[in-house]
Amino acid sequence: MTAWLTEAVPRGRIAAFRTLVYLFVAADLVVFTPWVRTRVDVPGDLYQPLLVGRLLPLPTPTPALVGVVFWALLVTALLAATGRAHRLLGWTVFALYFEWMIVAMSYGKVDHDRFALLVALAVLPTAGRARHGDPTRTEAGGWALRVTQISVICTYFLAAWAKFRFGGLDWANGSVLARAIIRRGTDLADLIAQVPHLLIVAQFGILAFELLSPLVFVVPSRWRTMTVGFFYSFHLVTIATITISFAPHLVAMASFLALEKVRPVVFVRRLLGRPPPAVPTSSVPASPAAAPVSAAAPVSAAAAPDPSPTAGA
Repeated sequence: MTAWLTEAVPRGRIAAFRTLVYLFVAADLVVFTPWVRTRVDVPGDLYQPLLVGRLLPLPTPTPALVGVVFWALLVTALLAATGRAHRLLGWTVFALYFEWMIVAMSYGKVDHDRFALLVALAVLPTAGRARHGDPTRTEAGGWALRVTQISVICTYFLAAWAKFRFGGLDWANGSVLARAIIRRGTDLADLIAQVPHLLIVAQFGILAFELLSPLVFVVPSRWRTMTVGFFYSFHLVTIATITISFAPHLVAMASFLALEKVRPVVFVRRLLGRPPPAVPTSSVPASPAAAPVSAAAPVSAAAAPDPSPTAGA
């Protein structure tokens, strides 16, 4: 079990995943959750912090508090994306984003698509130093990715458990997707809804998908990437039909991918016609055939002249 949890991965994968996660945090502030800053405009009595917010305890949001968290998190996330000072900047990003999420989710609505991203932010500072393209393998980085992967799958499996807990099989037999299409459906969703019984079949399929999601850890490695691709396609259909993106979850799910193969800097250099960095000749060992023979080297017995007299002389 320990070997599975700490399966070594290339440091380049950690560097790429770290950059992706921290850049998303910065984008999240200005694209996906800028509405958090408007929470301070409502009366403080409406602030009902989550359990963790009550245990710490965290202060009631004010314009000054939310403004400081926003700008500090934006700057820190961009700096952390460079991979420098990974512990200091990583823990700072986690603490600030954690507070950002407490403010966002303490007014009556909690989004479960951010659980895996928060776990990724919590474990990335422990992954150690990493540079893009570095093939050296690291167990600490492997643990960070594995914990993130587990949280991704827990998001699916526990979602199915919640459906059974609050709705039972009536969730699958009901009109959940029909209501979602009425509220926020697209033209594609309207076409799908016209097919008899298709929405009911889709609801049973969603339950089966969520319950069987842990199998991604036991399928052969050559099928794992295809399985994760199916996960992404599921969310693509979700976006195309009922416009729910699950963007933070999709970023965390990249922990399953071989991100070390994605080298944007190298791609840009090739696009501009620039050659990749040359390997210093001093670091390349000389071919044995080209190695000079030392003057002090002993002469082999086969090449040495025979000191004995020639036969018959």
